[in-house]
Amino acid sequence: MTAQSKFLVNTVIFGENGDGLQNVYKFPNGYGASVVRSNFSYGGKKGLWEIAVLDNDNNLCYSTSITSDVIGHLNDPQMDRILGMISRLNEHGWSDEIV
Repeated sequence: MTAQSKFLVNTVIFGENGDGLQNVYKFPNGYGASVVRSNFSYGGKKGLWEIAVLDNDNNLCYSTSITSDVIGHLNDPQMDRILGMISRLNEHGWSDEIV
């Protein structure tokens, strides 16, 4: 998580043992992302990330060209690539990039 770190707006550590981590990003185009790693996220038990697109009101957004759900089982470079794609979505949630 290096290329998009300037857009990081919040980090939350959670869980009984503090083993959960959520990073929230907000981009100039109005979209954002929730990036989670925990025992309950897709891939979290293997140390991998799960990402969800957020709309301008920080609600989960299921209507972008990137995904209609969350994307799990992501390593750091994959997650960083998807963060970049979210940052380049147009106002209609569309990008010509392929996940």
